[in-house]
Amino acid sequence: MNIDYWLQRLLGRATCQLMPGARLLKSAHIRNIRGCSENIRVGPKTLVAGELLIFPSPLYRCGLIEMGEWCYVGENARIWSAASIRIGDRVLISHDVNIMDSSAHPLNPRERHEQFRAIADRGHPANVKLDGVPIVIGDDAWIAAAAIILRGVTIQLCEEFSERLPFDSDSFDVVFARAVLHHSPTPAI
Repeated sequence: MNIDYWLQRLLGRATCQLMPGARLLKSAHIRNIRGCSENIRVGPKTLVAGELLIFPSPLYRCGLIEMGEWCYVGENARIWSAASIRIGDRVLISHDVNIMDSSAHPLNPRERHEQFRAIADRGHPANVKLDGVPIVIGDDAWIAAAAIILRGVTIQLCEEFSERLPFDSDSFDVVFARAVLHHSPTPAI
């Protein structure tokens, strides 16, 4: 049982929508700064051990986190939204992952300091310009430990030989790969 979730509900604070079979593990935290419970949806049979947070935003009613069925969010993972983060079915998000669709603070130093002072004095301000850009994580993705996914990223699983990837030339600004030789057959001797 997640005591933090039930305590927040007892206090009348917004939390999230848990679909049938979805569970918040003991380490999970739901932070719903604006108070839009319908804007954090945890899909059927999904397990959350990390943190789900939605910011208020003047451009959106508030952030949006939608998770499909049979997903997992590991301990110390943070999914923070000011725009929208859509996570498909059967997505595994390992521990210590950060997924953030906004800058989480103003980029201008003066505005950033004003926001910090407001938080220190009165709590999180209701309307902060965070420049959110949606994130989409497609079905069956696996996000490895300590990965960082920032605003505007789309992830889709694509199983294909590198010579036959179904993408147009020059369709990526940046490609990063690490340890991509998984399950390679042993060549014949």
